[in-house]
Amino acid sequence: MAPLGLIDIGGTSIKFAIWQDATLMSHHAIETPTTKAAFMDLLQREVNAMKAQADIVGVGISSPGSVNKATGVIEGASAIPYIHNFPIQAELTALFNLPVSMENDANCAALAEATTGAGRGAASLAFLVIGTGVGGALIFNHQIWHGAHLFGGEFGYTKIDATGTLSELGTVPNAIRRYQEMTGQTGALSGQQLYQLADAGDIAARHEIETMYDALAQGIFNLQYSFDPEKIILGGGVSNNPDLIPGIQRALAGIYEQVEIATLKPELALCQYTDEANLRGAAVDFEQSQQV
Repeated sequence: MAPLGLIDIGGTSIKFAIWQDATLMSHHAIETPTTKAAFMDLLQREVNAMKAQADIVGVGISSPGSVNKATGVIEGASAIPYIHNFPIQAELTALFNLPVSMENDANCAALAEATTGAGRGAASLAFLVIGTGVGGALIFNHQIWHGAHLFGGEFGYTKIDATGTLSELGTVPNAIRRYQEMTGQTGALSGQQLYQLADAGDIAARHEIETMYDALAQGIFNLQYSFDPEKIILGGGVSNNPDLIPGIQRALAGIYEQVEIATLKPELALCQYTDEANLRGAAVDFEQSQQV
């Protein structure tokens, strides 16, 4: 494949790289501008620098928000308000004088994992990004399933029980919040510290971690029996914790005891790519977009 320019737009920083010979070259990040004008100027300068380094044939972009690939508009909302609700893809295409593809960041990460990462060889997968909330993506026949309203993969909205959604119950930050509300503790507390408290015998800390695992297990069980993907890939900061999959498997065992008719077990895997996933997936999306 000919060289590509790649951009990963984030709320704090924007990452840039050249994709050449299946490798990220000149990978670096710059603080995200506060205005649209400064944003456009930065992207133009960076793409011009890429052109000086390599004969790039296009630019693949990973972005927050609901990317409407039919209109080239980023719908929804994100930490960068000025990128939304105007024909940004067309403006960037004219600015760069190159073909431009755009896709949601979680979808890009899923494409990277599906192509050469933890989901390699699978035609279908679900990808869960477990962070402050739970996001993700669905892939069928190696393609992103966007859904009729661009809500494909928004697993965090799913209701787990009467008390909350998967995003509210299935993340470390919310487990910390519940623990502090229960114990009356205040101040900064990291996920690692919450696990250390649980390991030291703190019953409240253990309860909130198990609540998180129960919620993730229920969400994963429902995903397996709703969409039946070949694999379910787990990403986000908590995926660095070696107890994540064992904890979910313990909670899944309880579900299978309750639902005796269910015999199909999800194949879980941790994501392979971390900070490179969105850029790599933007390259996959560009290639797929050119084939349409």
